[in-house]
Amino acid sequence: MILIDPPRWPHRGTVWSHLVSDDSYEELHAFAAGMDIPRRAFQGDHYDLPQERYDRAVELGAVPTDSRELLRRLVASGLRRRRQRPSAAASSRS
Repeated sequence: MILIDPPRWPHRGTVWSHLVSDDSYEELHAFAAGMDIPRRAFQGDHYDLPQERYDRAVELGAVPTDSRELLRRLVASGLRRRRQRPSAAASSRS
């Protein structure tokens, strides 16, 4: 299932939603391609979607859900990828 949370994450003068699948990355990439979202916009386990594209995503079948439920479902699916934090060694080289 494709899930989308409300557009509430501010960045670059707009607010953004997260678009995820609780089934597979293939499902997510196919849905994004159907919305003409380039693959380079993939953020490791989700796509960020600007508020002006939210309604279209829902029309195409994305299920609106709150951010906590979206994250819970993403984690439960095993598709959640945590951000890599720079290691202490890498930080000391900067």
